[in-house]
Amino acid sequence: VYDDIHVGNARPLIVFDLLYRILLRLFPTVIYIRNITDIDDKINERAIEKKISIGELCDKTIKNFHFITSELDLLKPSQEPRATQHIGEMIDIIKILIEKKIAYEKENHIFFSINKIQDYGKLSKKNKEDMFAGARVEIFGSKKNPGDFVLWKPSSDIQPGWNSPWGRGRPGWHIECSAMSHKYLGKTFDIHGGGLDLIFPHHENEIAQSCSANDTNFMAKYWMHNGYVIVEGKKMSKSLGNFLTMIEALKKYNPEVI
Repeated sequence: VYDDIHVGNARPLIVFDLLYRILLRLFPTVIYIRNITDIDDKINERAIEKKISIGELCDKTIKNFHFITSELDLLKPSQEPRATQHIGEMIDIIKILIEKKIAYEKENHIFFSINKIQDYGKLSKKNKEDMFAGARVEIFGSKKNPGDFVLWKPSSDIQPGWNSPWGRGRPGWHIECSAMSHKYLGKTFDIHGGGLDLIFPHHENEIAQSCSANDTNFMAKYWMHNGYVIVEGKKMSKSLGNFLTMIEALKKYNPEVI
């Protein structure tokens, strides 16, 4: 939530709202969790750039997000947890992974060791050699394996941080979702959704750390991924600059049309 969502970001909201409505007709109880990632390096950078706190930045974008979900007539989820409210749960999972020697500490960072996982890559169906070309993987010199991913990293004085057994720092992206899904849905659950771009490394890493910490063979029974909104042959994205924010779209078009 470092910026307002665009039309492409709204596609999963529509897709999984539709799924939620279908499931509600079929089952007496459906628990739908839609989490908000309100701690992230892009958020930190944008807040520093605007000279405001991450709280101020996130509160504004979340307020706009809720306006958009209301305009699109989306059902409210059962819970909408925010990552910053679940740092304790993230630390607990990291402690378990360290105790099991599946995670290790290097230069005040905690990394997950993918070599400890035999079936790593089962969701994306990639082998370990092919995985990291073009993927969103942080480069860090002292990792044991290039694919080892960050669970916890140190924070500078100007970055948000929380006290932990490894010093003041902040969580990696993947551990946030494992912690929140575990709290609200349990060790395993039925359906995990998201965009196609999240299959690797994000969802792959969620599976690895959740199954390792919880001693389970799977995290979710079914994985469902929505496709992209395409603009002139390319995925709509903030990085390419080919996007229309939902706030702008709602000024021009009726929500039903969108």
